[in-house]
Amino acid sequence: MEKDKEHEIMTGGSRGLSKKGVGRQDRQLNTYDWLADVPGNAESTDLVEVQFKHTRKGYYHNVNNLPLKKGDIVAVEASPGHDIGVVTLTGRLAKMQMKKANIRSADDIKRIYRLARPIDMDKYREAKAREHETMIESRQIAKDLGLQMKIGDVEYQGDCNKAIFYYIADERVDFRQLIKVLADTFHVRIEMKQIGARQEAGRIGGTGPCGRELCCATWMKNFISVSTNAARFQDISLNPQKLAGMCAKLKCCLNYEVDSYIEAGKKLPSKEVVLQTQDNDYYLFKSDIMAGMITYSTDKRIAANLETISAARAKDIIEMNRRGEKPLTLQGEGKVETNVNGTVDLLQGDISRFDKAKKKKKKQGGNGHKNNQNEVTQQAQQNENASNANNANATPPSENAGQSGVSNNQNRQHKHKNKRNNHRQHKNGQQQNNNAQEQ
Repeated sequence: MEKDKEHEIMTGGSRGLSKKGVGRQDRQLNTYDWLADVPGNAESTDLVEVQFKHTRKGYYHNVNNLPLKKGDIVAVEASPGHDIGVVTLTGRLAKMQMKKANIRSADDIKRIYRLARPIDMDKYREAKAREHETMIESRQIAKDLGLQMKIGDVEYQGDCNKAIFYYIADERVDFRQLIKVLADTFHVRIEMKQIGARQEAGRIGGTGPCGRELCCATWMKNFISVSTNAARFQDISLNPQKLAGMCAKLKCCLNYEVDSYIEAGKKLPSKEVVLQTQDNDYYLFKSDIMAGMITYSTDKRIAANLETISAARAKDIIEMNRRGEKPLTLQGEGKVETNVNGTVDLLQGDISRFDKAKKKKKKQGGNGHKNNQNEVTQQAQQNENASNANNANATPPSENAGQSGVSNNQNRQHKHKNKRNNHRQHKNGQQQNNNAQEQ
């Protein structure tokens, strides 16, 4: 509400937005005045929508014909004194919003005094600085009095003459003694206002599981009760962790599409009907309400021989069963039902379908091991035969001694060389066997 805030005020319009209809975007229940640039809109009515702390809004008469626009900080009539708020709507949209808020009595609509002056803003800042400390102290007072209630927020009036205490309680609470203690402690007029868990979530704000800002903090004002029947109509699993919102109550968005699901569900056959064919009896397994597709199983409890058909085909089979006829299959005369919307149910697929296919290597068993040993044995035998042949061709000892010495040296070299070859081949054979066993 201060003019020196970090948030910029939109002064220009782009993509069809009017600069007069766009204000600060840092407040709950922010609205876009799409009639702000229409000539004569502001003069059509003197009603003005003014927003205070969090989600509290009020409607006032602009009796002094002030040139108000969205984002102006004004001083309005209060009981007692005056309050400080921000203009959020003017003209015809303010009148429509007042009807939506069910404000019919003329006494509920007070006046706008003036644009806020510096002295008003100083008093307003002083009041806001006391709110958090007052809330903490009031919680301790309520606890000392033994009251089963939670004080969720405190809002001071702009002139510090009044304070509103917002509280949550499951049962009726007698807080007459609490009001006396609070008035003596803080020296202001006390007003107690009970709110629900949804209103508290709207006042605090936050982000929902959908990734968007909470509906109760952006546009929703009137809260309609939500029951688990809304989840049943939409075939949503009754999981409390999934159905509960930030307020720990059932999500308000469960009511958004329930009417469409009820209308689409009327076109589907009853869940208790059993489809009879010449091969088997089929029981309803699951249904896609909006697509009009039904999946049947041959077993009541588990998924067995699943067949997906359209609602129209299921009704045709039911009519045939009533006449005492049984079709050959659920699909009809050799027809295979396909998903009309082209959607794929990922839950029905194999979870290993994204894994890379690995090439299977042939494992060598005991035969491979024996073959390797035979090859090593044959190679050693060949080397031994070659060594014997060299020894047979050697010069007899009776001949020249020098030649005999050379021949003996050559024989020894051949023997050492053959031993090294045999050892190397034997080692290679063992390594191949080990690799084959590991595979």
